[in-house]
This record gives sequence, C-alpha cells and structure tokens, in this order.
Amino acid sequence: MPIPESKRRETSLSAEYRIRDTNREDLETLLAFTLQEVYEAEGTQKDVDGVRRGVEGAFQDPPRSVYWIVETPDGRAVASTSIVTEWSDFHGGEYWWIQSLFIAPDHRGRGLVELMLDYLATMAKAADALELRLYAHNSNERAFRVYRRCGFTTAPYTIMARTLT
Repeated sequence: MPIPESKRRETSLSAEYRIRDTNREDLETLLAFTLQEVYEAEGTQKDVDGVRRGVEGAFQDPPRSVYWIVETPDGRAVASTSIVTEWSDFHGGEYWWIQSLFIAPDHRGRGLVELMLDYLATMAKAADALELRLYAHNSNERAFRVYRRCGFTTAPYTIMARTLT
C-alpha cells in the first residue's frame, strides 16, 4: 500500500469537517459520488457496474487505490477523494495521482477543495511521494481554474490514450 498505516490518520479539517480513511461500508457513497463526478466532469453517464468495480478496487488486497471521505460533525459524508500511485523509473519513487475529487453541491465554495488537496499533499509527503498529480477533462474549465488556484501547473507531458475495446 502506498501509505504506511502508521502515517494514515483521521484529521479535523475545520470545525465543520473532518477527513477519514474509508472502509467497505462507504462503497455506496463512493459509488454515488464517482458517478456524479464523471457526469459533471464529462457530461456522460458511465456503466454503473464498471464504476462499482473501479471503486471496489480500493478494498482489494492489495488495494488499487486509496479513498478518503470528508464528513460533517454528525457523520454525513459530503466529499471524497482518491489516489492511485505510479512508479517512476526515471526518479526511483512514486507519483501520487489524484484519481477523483468530489464535493456535494451544497458544500462547494467552503474551501473544501483546498483543504482536501492540502491533506493529500501532506499524506503524499509522509509517504515520500515525488509529486502530486492529476488530470482534468479538457472541457472542464472550472476544474482547471480551481487546480491552478491550488498551486497545480500544466505538466510538460500530454496524456495520450489508445482504446483497447
């Protein structure tokens, strides 16, 4: 697992929110958040079973990703984020890729993006990651503005894809 258990922790983000590790009981919440995130980012609806398999990857042994949930003090999940790691043979370490980041609409504009990204950066540093990376759909200008505001810059690489189906 990319994050040593001793370095994983729950933290209070503010008086309003706390962030915690997820568990299998969070699966339906993570599934709903992920489906909404892809719809908002791409304007498409994905196969629910495929997305479920993707989210369930976090609960396999070994896990394929790591998720965190942001909660209100009464325990209501209002946001989530996840990472996957990529080994760099050029630099002998791991890049942390932000795979997902979703905030429920009624909790947007309250600084949660910044708080979540700062949390991920802290966790990545604790795990000796090389860099925190992400990608956003080309049409999602709102996401680009937010990520730039949070210190992300355009990388010197272009992501290319070859469909295999």
